[in-house]
Amino acid sequence: MNKIVKEHYPASKLPVELREGIDSTAFVTVTIQEEGEGRKPLSREALRVLIERAQMESKGGTIEDAVERVRTLRDEWDD
Repeated sequence: MNKIVKEHYPASKLPVELREGIDSTAFVTVTIQEEGEGRKPLSREALRVLIERAQMESKGGTIEDAVERVRTLRDEWDD
C-alpha cells in the first residue's frame, strides 16, 4: 500500500485549493493515499463470520412478524 505522510508541513506550501480555511503560517500533517488502496477482498472465512454475526443480530422471525413490523412503522406516520 502506498501512503505518504508529511508531518509539520508548512501550510503556505500547499496548493491554493488545499489551503482554503487554513492559516498560511500554520503547520499541517499531509497524508496522501491512492484511492482503493488498502481494501483487500474479504476472505471466505471473514465473509462467513460477518454473515453469521448479521444473522445472530437480526430480529429474525416469520414473514408475518416482518409484515407486522412494517405495518407498525407505517402506522406511525398516520398519527
